[in-house]
Amino acid sequence: MGRTKEFDPDVALRAAMELFWRRGYEATSMQDLVDHLGIGRASIYATFGSKHELYLSALDRYCESMDGSALTALSQPGPALPAVRAVMRSFAERSLADEERKGCMVTNTAVECLPRDQQAARRVDASHDAIETALAGALIRAQNQGELAEDRNPRAIARFLVTFLQGLQVIARTGHRRRLTDAVEQALTLLD
Repeated sequence: MGRTKEFDPDVALRAAMELFWRRGYEATSMQDLVDHLGIGRASIYATFGSKHELYLSALDRYCESMDGSALTALSQPGPALPAVRAVMRSFAERSLADEERKGCMVTNTAVECLPRDQQAARRVDASHDAIETALAGALIRAQNQGELAEDRNPRAIARFLVTFLQGLQVIARTGHRRRLTDAVEQALTLLD
């Protein structure tokens, strides 16, 4: 008869996500995970697989939690440009509110693990694609509702905004509020 797990895998995954987000993949050892999660190495392997598999699961969890709120905000009915502006500003505000200055786990993964880690690359691309698609959809809706000029390319603007957000996440680690807020407001002039 197998032993019953003495920990909640969901809670452990969240704790692993926070540790990887704070320290990165390479700087987090299995011993760090054992200490931080408060569970044995064998239990980690049995539940999550390797350190790499745990990292990918933690990255998936991060994407579900972070991307989900932006996707929801951008898909709401009604005026679309205010939602796009609010999402862009919220990325900056959330980053600036983080006292640990962890940045974005997706951006951190791209910087640390790509291009050599193809599994991580697929997750980074999926996250970027999801946000780009949601932004493009909102911008197309804005164009159809007369909020965005007809000569604008919603897909190209969405692609720029995703690229801009990734750079914003790197700069957010410096904690320069004015630099970030000014940059976001300047980027949003594309919507005028």
